[in-house]
Amino acid sequence: MNETAEITQWLSAARGGDKSALDRVLATLYRELHGMARRQLGGQQQGHTLDTTALVHEAYLKLAGRAEAEFEDRAHFFAYAASAMRSVVVDYARQRMAVKRGGDLHRVTDLPEDAGGGMRLDEDMLGLDVALNKLNDLDPRLAQVVEMRYFAGLSETEIAGLLKRSERSVRRDWQKARMFLLAALQG
Repeated sequence: MNETAEITQWLSAARGGDKSALDRVLATLYRELHGMARRQLGGQQQGHTLDTTALVHEAYLKLAGRAEAEFEDRAHFFAYAASAMRSVVVDYARQRMAVKRGGDLHRVTDLPEDAGGGMRLDEDMLGLDVALNKLNDLDPRLAQVVEMRYFAGLSETEIAGLLKRSERSVRRDWQKARMFLLAALQG
């Protein structure tokens, strides 16, 4: 049985309540999760306590700790992992801002065309989170593409494969989402 078939089988068992099956999925996909975290935290300044291993472990706790978390397939797992990583990064940015006095949540953030350069863990991240929540209210599919691209560091090709959509449609979604988020952050 190939790895994808095993993962699908384990995800099915996890949906049935088998906690060890979810652990096997996470152990198998750990390297990919670690790579996602490394790509995103790569541009981070020195002195942050959130490193790739911490991000993966915190995301793991969110993935494994939610009883209602059910993963239908690999794409659903990675979408959820991207959301968990987003949650960890935003929580971390909130903690950092709580230490500073008078953090302004309305600063304008640059959402780069190439999301692989690492993210800034500061008030800009909090503004992006607010804008992304607004986008999710309007179009959850666009928000999912942003999470997978920006927070999980997946390429358009990887996202297209996971979501079983064309790379061109994922690229259009990414462009639409960027325009919405930039407008929301500037407004």
